[in-house]
Amino acid sequence: MKPESDGSSNCSAQSRPEAGGPEKKSAQGKRFSTRPSTPPYNPGLQKLVEGKQAWGRQLDAQSRAQGFIGWHQRGYLPHYDAPNCTQLVTLRLVDSLPASRRGEWEHLLGIENDRERRRQLEEYLDRGLGACWLRQPAIARLTEETLRFFDRQRYALLAWVVMPNHVHLLVEVWDTPLWQLVKSWKTFCAREANKLLGRNGPFWQREYMDTLIRNQAHLRTAIRYIETNPVRAKLVRVAAEWPWSSARFRDEYGVLKYAH
Repeated sequence: MKPESDGSSNCSAQSRPEAGGPEKKSAQGKRFSTRPSTPPYNPGLQKLVEGKQAWGRQLDAQSRAQGFIGWHQRGYLPHYDAPNCTQLVTLRLVDSLPASRRGEWEHLLGIENDRERRRQLEEYLDRGLGACWLRQPAIARLTEETLRFFDRQRYALLAWVVMPNHVHLLVEVWDTPLWQLVKSWKTFCAREANKLLGRNGPFWQREYMDTLIRNQAHLRTAIRYIETNPVRAKLVRVAAEWPWSSARFRDEYGVLKYAH
């Protein structure tokens, strides 16, 4: 199974549709998205992003022509998109933060410190709420194969784990913008997973989380964090025992070895 093309559109993240977004049907039976074309108004987040834009790395004309958009926001979380960098990315199933429990998690999205926000959100995800479709072996296998399909061709996948209701991955971004990679993964996986599940409708949560890796120490910490997630969630005792993680492919020296 082949993930969809990453695309070459240079449209902004604020106006593109997300894979698996809610849809309605017109009187003629055609589907159309109900999602607004601009992010919800969040002045605090916009101020945070503007600050990051001011002191952060400035994109050159070539990078912008490729579709990279630097620091930006879509109303909920800050995002960074630039070539030749490594990102820790988290994708969540649509019901991993249940609307019925909004009072438990909504305030977490407003935490300004990126590390603390990520820590608390991911602790919440490890509670395993929602349908947890990724717990099903066929869906987990599909997700892992989707992430690995273009590895070493369009990006480098440095670590990953497929948890019951979310996915962590460490990706080295090359010439394809992160938002395009995420859209490709989510679109293909959502469509094929829904076929396996015999359902329609959203599969992934609209927002994803990304954290820019700063240095080699941060990289090592991120790999360890990703691969030990099943241990922290008490799903296995040893990271390599989890069947949907890069941990099972590491040799005695910690080098990732698997057939591409």
